[in-house]
Amino acid sequence: MKKILVLNSGSSSVKYQLFETDGAVYTSLAKGMVERIGLPNSVISYSSSTEPKLSKIMNFPNHEAAIKELLQVLLRHNIKSLDEIDAVGYRMGHGGEYFDKSVIIDDDVKAKIYDAVSLIPLHGPAFVLCLEAVNRVLPNVTQVAAFDSAFHQTMPKEAFLYALPIEQYEKYRIRKYGFHGTSHAYIAQKTAEILGKKGRVISCHLGSGASITAIKDGKSVDTTMGFTPMVGMIMGTRCGDLDAYIPFHIMNTQHKTMHEVNMMLNKESGLLGLSGYSDMREILEHYVAGEERAITAVNVYVHQLIKHIGSFVAVLGGLDTLVFTGGVGENSAFIRKLVCNRLGCFGISLDENANHAVGKEVLISAEDSKVKVLVIPANEELMIAKDTYALLDDVRMENIA
Repeated sequence: MKKILVLNSGSSSVKYQLFETDGAVYTSLAKGMVERIGLPNSVISYSSSTEPKLSKIMNFPNHEAAIKELLQVLLRHNIKSLDEIDAVGYRMGHGGEYFDKSVIIDDDVKAKIYDAVSLIPLHGPAFVLCLEAVNRVLPNVTQVAAFDSAFHQTMPKEAFLYALPIEQYEKYRIRKYGFHGTSHAYIAQKTAEILGKKGRVISCHLGSGASITAIKDGKSVDTTMGFTPMVGMIMGTRCGDLDAYIPFHIMNTQHKTMHEVNMMLNKESGLLGLSGYSDMREILEHYVAGEERAITAVNVYVHQLIKHIGSFVAVLGGLDTLVFTGGVGENSAFIRKLVCNRLGCFGISLDENANHAVGKEVLISAEDSKVKVLVIPANEELMIAKDTYALLDDVRMENIA
């Protein structure tokens, strides 16, 4: 049995989960989150299948302090020594064109990770901070990188190229990369397990960040996020698709700097910009209350979902399965209903009773629906743990040989 620690870091947070596995069965021993790193009143939480959720307010000035404390939490509850941790698997935001799968981190991989940070400036540094913190705290542990962009490396050139002068791609690697790849890869795998076939799948990862991916026979053929995670679907605070000239117009007419506009598009736009709320749960409360801005935000969100799903049906040449995942996708029966009711032209019919399910794996399409509609809870950490174990097993087999 191996113990694998999975880390998913943000600029001020680290989500963690400890798995024990023999490669066939994956048992989650513990999970939790460190939030508000570098801010006052940082919080660390912990839960397991045998213990209720615990949380504690502490001071975490940086990611290294957060990593040290979460390891101490695991030592108090789950392990007797840090030597019991066989590997650490990371969610990495960007692998550029270097990586189309998860890899063991060595000096060469690390150099390529650092090189790709410039492609994801708002989020990339957080992934590197987490990696560097573990290097100092657990210098000898095997480390594996799972890249958000890796799953989308199967996209054909016509899907990932922008209509810019070709040297922008050939020399500067400016292209669509796509993100949420670990989540979409899990959906592709899980859908095939549930239905017994791969086929044509559209995966809708709807959370604070949102992306939609067209999957054919288990491989990504197109996705909504692009060179950065900012484009595609409207998100919690990100604008999604917009006319490329708009940022220049804002800078010219409102005298804002490039940094100010970048922050506006990433942190002040999306659902927050339209309604004043970034959380779909809050927005729907105000929607029901008849608040005009909330109604507008929901209408825009659903319209964009319909538009992107419809375009991907055309890309796939038809549709076998539509899947909802992520916080909104898993938990908002109302959003799912609004979307599916608008997709009747594709033969989608909803089972109203099944659709009431929240946060669990369920088939929500009616028996006469020509397209299967599934809700599958996101489990990026499990996917990373599986990739990490597989790479550990490959190393073990090489050593035996």
